[in-house]
Amino acid sequence: MAKRLIPSLNRILVEKILPPLKTNAGILIPEKINKLNTAKVVAVGPGKLTTDGKPIPVSVKEGDTVLLPEYGGTEIKLDEKEYHLFRDDDILGTLHD
Repeated sequence: MAKRLIPSLNRILVEKILPPLKTNAGILIPEKINKLNTAKVVAVGPGKLTTDGKPIPVSVKEGDTVLLPEYGGTEIKLDEKEYHLFRDDDILGTLHD
């Protein structure tokens, strides 16, 4: 049975997208060139509450591709897969095609 983590408050669970190590033609890509730190949103929390109890929803949704800061987040392993938890405020942006 697979475990499912539902983040608390304004936290977001992501799975990092690993850049390709070589091109379709087989040319190796140096690690420094692929510096974009992207991830796929796996789950989001319900959001946090204001001081008067009104909800502030999370700014991303499951399935979004987001840009992450170079450092931060909390690493979590579930069913042998590696995920990271970030606060909504830590997400730098959403990537669209």
